[in-house]
Amino acid sequence: AKAVILGHQINPNFKIGCMVQYPESYPATCQPIDQIAKREYMLFTHYYLDVMCRGFYTNTCLAKQEQLGGKLIIDEGDEEILRKGTVDFIGFSYYFSSIVSYQRDGSINAKGRNPYLELTDWRWHIDSLGLRVALNELYDRYQIPLFVVENGLGAVDQLNEDGTVDDQYRIDYMREHVKAMSEAIDEDVDLMGYTWWGCIDLVSAGTGEIRKRYGFIYVDVDDFGNGTYKRYKKDSFEYCKKVYTSNGKDID
Repeated sequence: AKAVILGHQINPNFKIGCMVQYPESYPATCQPIDQIAKREYMLFTHYYLDVMCRGFYTNTCLAKQEQLGGKLIIDEGDEEILRKGTVDFIGFSYYFSSIVSYQRDGSINAKGRNPYLELTDWRWHIDSLGLRVALNELYDRYQIPLFVVENGLGAVDQLNEDGTVDDQYRIDYMREHVKAMSEAIDEDVDLMGYTWWGCIDLVSAGTGEIRKRYGFIYVDVDDFGNGTYKRYKKDSFEYCKKVYTSNGKDID
């Protein structure tokens, strides 16, 4: 909050945002307890956004801290700083959705298999509709511009002898997610931008592997550093170029 205040003092025209992972989720069953599990699972993300976007900690956030054995220490002047230091937009990453259920021990499980969705090579659910749901939920809740700063598909790509990479699955993934964003915009969601993760193959921050490839450009190297390190355009390269240069209008 202090950084936001200082940034606006330096230049009132600065747009300063936050960044969270937004794990869109669905109840695993129609049991009421699973509806509560879904709500509590999402609230852990909303707790961060509530204070950064609204400038205060909600009653449910404070209650949850006490239930977990903690207590928020608020010094004099903190509440005013939080109120004045709210962000101008929400940046968030979206890759997949989850299904959520309560366990017998009272914990929440978010690792179940959604039978209605396909999986990536790393067993992440492919759910473009979930991105649309996330955009609607976030904008309805906070009413400030949104920025999808990370979205992408990690896959095992194969480099052909002619230097090409057939990654139609990545093209399909991007097409459906851009379509979902367009539908949210049609419902008056203020979406200020979209960036793919990432433009070139790199070591995955999540698994420490380069064989989990996200880029539109293939890098000839394996998990152990072996390879020529040469770059090759994948089929998705030209598609990505078309999507970006048309500002998402041309996705066919």
